[in-house]
Amino acid sequence: MARRAGALIAAGLAFLTLGPVGIVMMQAGEGALSSADYAALRFTVLQAALSALLSVACAAPLARALARRRFPGRGVLIAALGAPFLLPVLVAVLGLLAIFGRAGVVNGALRGLALPEVSIFGLGGVLLAHVFLNMPLATRMILQGWQAIPAERLRLAQSLGFRPADHWRHIERPMLRDVVPGALLAVFAICLSSFAVVLVLGGGPSATTIELAIYQAVRFEFDLPRAAMLALLQVTVCGGAVAVAAWMTAPGGFGAGLDRALELHPPRGWRRLADAGVILLAAAFLAGPLVAVLLRGLPGLMALPHAVWPALMTSLLVAVLAAPLAVGSALALALGRAQGTRWLEPAAMLPMAGSQLVLGTGLFLMIFPFASPAAVAVPVTVLVTAIMALPFAYRMLAPEARALVADYGRLAGSLNLRGMAALRLLVIPRLRRPLGFSLGLTAALAVGDLGVIALFATEDGATLPLVISRLMGSYRMTQAAGAALLLVICAFGLFWICDRWGRGGTED
Repeated sequence: MARRAGALIAAGLAFLTLGPVGIVMMQAGEGALSSADYAALRFTVLQAALSALLSVACAAPLARALARRRFPGRGVLIAALGAPFLLPVLVAVLGLLAIFGRAGVVNGALRGLALPEVSIFGLGGVLLAHVFLNMPLATRMILQGWQAIPAERLRLAQSLGFRPADHWRHIERPMLRDVVPGALLAVFAICLSSFAVVLVLGGGPSATTIELAIYQAVRFEFDLPRAAMLALLQVTVCGGAVAVAAWMTAPGGFGAGLDRALELHPPRGWRRLADAGVILLAAAFLAGPLVAVLLRGLPGLMALPHAVWPALMTSLLVAVLAAPLAVGSALALALGRAQGTRWLEPAAMLPMAGSQLVLGTGLFLMIFPFASPAAVAVPVTVLVTAIMALPFAYRMLAPEARALVADYGRLAGSLNLRGMAALRLLVIPRLRRPLGFSLGLTAALAVGDLGVIALFATEDGATLPLVISRLMGSYRMTQAAGAALLLVICAFGLFWICDRWGRGGTED
C-alpha cells in the first residue's frame, strides 16, 4: 500500500515539478538572454559563493567553542540556533535594518562619533542577511561533526598528551575536511534561489539575482520568453549545485564508538577567552535583530493597516493547507522507500533542483491561456509551497520510517496490518514526534514565505509577507515592524501547536 501510494505521489510530483519546467523550456526557445541577464547570473553565483564562505567561516569557530565548552544556557543557545529556520525572511531583514539600516543602531552610533555611516543595501547587505540566516544552519551541521567524533578517540588523544596543535592536526582537521564541503554546498544551494533578501536589500540593478530577474520579467515587463530563459538558467544552476552537493557528501572516517560519556579537558588561557568571545559575539549577532523586531513591532501592532488582516488569513490558509499536503506526501514517499523502492528518494529530492519562481513561471504559462492567474493565486501558492517544502519533510521522516519498517514491518505483515489500519495503529503513533515537528516546521515556513505569491497576487489576494514587503517599499516601517511581529507570532505559534501535538502522549 505504501509503495503504491509513494509511486503515485512520486509520479504526481515529477509531473508538477518537470511539467512547468518543460513548458518553460518550450517557451524559452522564443527568447534570448541579454547582458543584464548574464550579469544577474554572475551576481547570483557570486553572492551565493561569498555567503557560503562567510557563513561557514563564522560557523566553524562557533561550533568548535560549543563542542568543547560547557556553561549555563548552552543547551538553550544550541536550541536557539534553530530559530532562523522558523523566522520569516522578511522579519530577519527588518531586524537587520533596525540594527544596520540608515536609522539603525549602528549608524546612530557612527553619527554620534562623527564617523562615516555604513549602507546595508547592495552586495554587503545581501551577504549580511544570508550569514544571519544560514550561519546557524552551518553551525548545527559542523557541530554534529564534532559530536560524532567517538569519545574513545578523544580519550586516546588525552592519554597521549596531545597539545592543541596535535588535536587540530589529527582529529579536528580530518573531521572538518569531511563536514565543511557539505555545509558550504548546502548554504550555496540555498542562497542561489534567494528572493526576498535580494528584493529588499539588493539596492538596484547591479545586485539582481536570477530569481529577482524572473519576477521582474513576469510581473512588470510581461516578457514571458525572457522569463522562461531565465527560469531554465536557474534550474540548470540549482540542479548543478544540488548534484555537486550530493556527490561531495562523505561519511566521517573515525569509525564507531561505544557512546561513552567523556569528561572534557578543553584548553585554557587565551583559547578559553577566544571561545567565550566567539560565543558572545554570535549570540549578540543573532539576538540583536530579533530584539529589535520585538521592540519596534510592539508600537506598530497598534497601527496596523486594514490590509494586514485579510493577508494574515490568506497566509494561515496557505500554511494550514500546504503543511499537511507536504508532510503527508513525504510520509508516503519515506515509507515506500523504507520498504525497498529506491527510486522514490531521488523523486522526493527533485524539487530542490528548481525554485519557487521557476515553478511559478511554468504554472503561469500553463494557466494564462485558460484563466486569470490572479484567480488561482492561493491554490497555486499552496501547491508550490508544499512541493518546495516536501524534500525537507522527507529528510526528517525518512530515518524514522526506515527504523519503523525494520522494527515492526514483519510483525505488521504477520498481522495483516495494512492501509488505514496500519496508518492509525502503527505509523502515526510511532512517528508522531517527527510528524509533529515536520508539520510545525513546514507550516512556519509556509506562513512566512514570500515567493510565488508575488507573481500571482493582486492587492486583495496578498499574503502577510507580501503586505510587509509593500509596507517596507512605501517606507511605512513602523507598520511593517508591527506586521512582522504578528507574522513571527503566527509562525512560532503554528510550530508550537504542531510540535506539541507531536510530543503529546510521549516522554520528552
